[in-house]
Amino acid sequence: MLTGMLTAATMLATSCDKGFEEMNKNPNALTDPVLENLFTYNLVKTAGTGYENHRANLIYCGAMVQHFASLNTYWSGDKYLSNVEYYSAYFDTGYQNQVKEIEQIISLTKDNTALSNKYNVARIWRAYIYSRMTDLYGDIPYSEAGKGYLSNLYAPKYDKQADIYADLLKELEQAGGALDATKATYGTADAVYGGDVAKWKRFANSLMLRLGMRLTKVDASAAQTWVRKAISGGVMQSNDDIAKINHQDTNDNNRNLDGNTLRTQEYDAANLKGKANSKLSKTFVDFLKNNNDPRLPYFATLWQGNADATQLATASAPAVQKGLPNGYDNTTIKNLITTWNDNSLAEYSEANLNYVASNAAPTLFQTYAEVELLLAEAALRGWGDGQAATHYNKGVTAAMKMFSLYGATISDAAITAYLTAHPYNATTTNTQMEQIHTQYWAVNFLNSYEAYANWRRTGYPALTPTNYPGNETGGVIPRRLKYPQSESSKNAANYNAAVAQQGADLFTTRMWWDKQ
Repeated sequence: MLTGMLTAATMLATSCDKGFEEMNKNPNALTDPVLENLFTYNLVKTAGTGYENHRANLIYCGAMVQHFASLNTYWSGDKYLSNVEYYSAYFDTGYQNQVKEIEQIISLTKDNTALSNKYNVARIWRAYIYSRMTDLYGDIPYSEAGKGYLSNLYAPKYDKQADIYADLLKELEQAGGALDATKATYGTADAVYGGDVAKWKRFANSLMLRLGMRLTKVDASAAQTWVRKAISGGVMQSNDDIAKINHQDTNDNNRNLDGNTLRTQEYDAANLKGKANSKLSKTFVDFLKNNNDPRLPYFATLWQGNADATQLATASAPAVQKGLPNGYDNTTIKNLITTWNDNSLAEYSEANLNYVASNAAPTLFQTYAEVELLLAEAALRGWGDGQAATHYNKGVTAAMKMFSLYGATISDAAITAYLTAHPYNATTTNTQMEQIHTQYWAVNFLNSYEAYANWRRTGYPALTPTNYPGNETGGVIPRRLKYPQSESSKNAANYNAAVAQQGADLFTTRMWWDKQ
């Protein structure tokens, strides 16, 4: 199904100038197939391209949260180095591929009552798009963004993150509440929920829960209000509610572009023979291995096995997995590991391309496991229903059951054994927060944007920063990505205003919700 939708969406994209010109002249002539193809295209582009997924999701965010590590200096997030192309990648492609399209969809549907469900679903998706952008950069173009074609506005102002969050939460409340199961939907063009209005409502409230929790350090009262609204409105109930796009291993238009990027640009089995450009982080592998986590063989493998490119029969066995320390290069690693040689890198684990990082793995935007873990925190804070331990156990169970999406099966017995060995620890608030959000960090492997945002909010897991020579942060994990340098010239007045209101355009500048 996705192949057909992508073909139509690609045709739309390649002729978009003419198509959008005609729509602008006569919006009443818009036909549903055009709108639906545009929506499919936007969903797929939000899953990402190989360009920004590689640079922002993997190289910066994935390494900063220590899911990945690399000896290569182009892995800037591993070493807190400044690479303008890489830290700009999400901003540049996000506004071009995601914001522009969703703003056009909003414009085409907002005044047509017959399209009310399509309008409100688009509002929910718009909130998702902007939440990820502001969580990476802080103050961003919002109220005037994506208006170049629609309003000839090519130099948008930067809105304050506080104002953006207030509007996103309002949009989720209004749009989710306005959905009506009796009215038309995007149907099969909806690559996330297939036009299921009830699931879109639960996603709106689940995203509200995520964004409400993001406010805990800066405005606990507002956080509580929005968390309570989300819970009362109804959040995800099972793994069937996961917000995701499925992929097929047919061509690059249909593949999971995180997994495909790892396969083609990082691991290159034929030439690198196990000495890949990146590996799984020691922090991540040690957490899984030390806790006998049944997910480990599906997360990790010695893909080549050894320097001769011979795959070992035990390549995915937990006992042989080993993570690479963060913050080193091919020279400095020898100071840490004195026995290091040219073949040593092949002994370190890579993401398992047969399971979690396969070309056919789904792109996950928000999961039921995440929701249950946030509900555990809500219960801990006295904001939610039920017991924190109950929600924690449901979250861990969902996280493990979720591996069926990757073609793996983790048995009930294995899950029970894990929870028995690692029961919910209610000793202190800190121990509970650490346990909840370390699991949240593990759940969001390959959704590094969310792992990075939640780590900045909670401080968990307690990551040890690296201090690579010449790093830009003084040996502290960055708190944001910097704006593209092009903004300082092409949109200079608004860029300068943003820097004046948020603080210096540095990796170490904290955004509004990341109050210290």
